[in-house]
Amino acid sequence: MFDRFLVPFDGSGPATAALELAAQIAIGTDATVHLLYVRDPDESDDDEAVDATGRTGEEALSGALDRTSDTDVTVVSDVIQGEPREQILEYATANDIDVICMGSHGRQGLGRFVLGSVAEGVVRDAPVPVLVVRASDDVHEVYPFERILVPTDGSEHAELALDRGIELAVEYGASLHLLSVVDLSPYAFDASAVMVTDRLEANAKTALEKAAETAADEGLDVQTTVEFGAAHRAISSYAEDEGMDLLVMGTHGHSGLDRYLLGSVTERVLRTAPAPVLTERVPEDE
Repeated sequence: MFDRFLVPFDGSGPATAALELAAQIAIGTDATVHLLYVRDPDESDDDEAVDATGRTGEEALSGALDRTSDTDVTVVSDVIQGEPREQILEYATANDIDVICMGSHGRQGLGRFVLGSVAEGVVRDAPVPVLVVRASDDVHEVYPFERILVPTDGSEHAELALDRGIELAVEYGASLHLLSVVDLSPYAFDASAVMVTDRLEANAKTALEKAAETAADEGLDVQTTVEFGAAHRAISSYAEDEGMDLLVMGTHGHSGLDRYLLGSVTERVLRTAPAPVLTERVPEDE
């Protein structure tokens, strides 16, 4: 499915978790994992970039390469200088990367946050899928993926995520969970709240039925659920309660009364998801 992985690496635990997952996915394939260390744009050529543990970029990458030395995965590495988000996106385009694997809330240099906010910026702008791994004791990391969750609202972006979720579920023989969230918070004090609730619930069920039909055509084990509440909380809670191994999300959705999944919801889920999150974004020119 993916032939070229890009792992932005800063020596942190989250970045290491992203590398380990990328390597697991690449094992037994002809895929190549690209490791990229981005130096601070304010450093001179004579300065040595250091990671969260005080190692230089070259030393950090050397340690990362050691982690994959006992596998059959092809790994290449590079150290470049510049603004992290821009350099990651430029590198991905220049090297025909298929998927970017990032750890969230990583650090670089002397306690400077880099791969936390940078990960969200890459998710918003990347022309390829982004797999975000949050390194924490409460994160459920299972590979191969057995249970995949796709939140859906029937939007173009959600449909793109659905296509990817179906593709992954078929490849791994995983069950596919489809979730639509009815978020009533914007209408809490609306006099016509009952009417709004009925409409939103009907829209959610319609989106689920359409998505389930698409997935059923591939012979998948599909489960559909409608939840009520704040979208990001409902998605993360469902993923935790049902033991999801992977979440697949679109980065934008509808607005107004048809809004369930927005870019901001995806970003909030990235911070709290109990499993890795793969994001898909429709290119702006489509």
